[in-house]
Amino acid sequence: MYIGKAAQLIKKHEGLRLKPYKCTAGKITIGYGRNLEDNGISQYEAEQMLFNDIQNCYAECIKLPCWNKINETRQAVLIDMCYNLGITKLKQFKKMLAALEVGAYNRASAEMLDSKWAREVKTRATELSKIMSKGEIE
Repeated sequence: MYIGKAAQLIKKHEGLRLKPYKCTAGKITIGYGRNLEDNGISQYEAEQMLFNDIQNCYAECIKLPCWNKINETRQAVLIDMCYNLGITKLKQFKKMLAALEVGAYNRASAEMLDSKWAREVKTRATELSKIMSKGEIE
């Protein structure tokens, strides 16, 4: 079987939808008719999606004024927060970001914990705030 021709036909008949939708059978679907309810995604696809999302978060985070003033581990914390919250909500952590600009890592850590986000994600926030304070992953 020639996959290229089959792909061409499927693309033509299914169309491309980049956001989830319900197909005519009522199944949550994405892409070129990928039935997420029955087929899900593979680990490889999940890893690719994660990689792409991290790249997008990185592209946003490098614009933060504190970015070049913190080490790679603290940058990873910001990327994790951006992944979880989105860049708009991350930017609302004004006191944390200001503390990072001047190297006040304990204050930045405390600001992370003094938030609605920390109350919602609990363990994640506790772990990330410790990493932010110490500048290393244990």
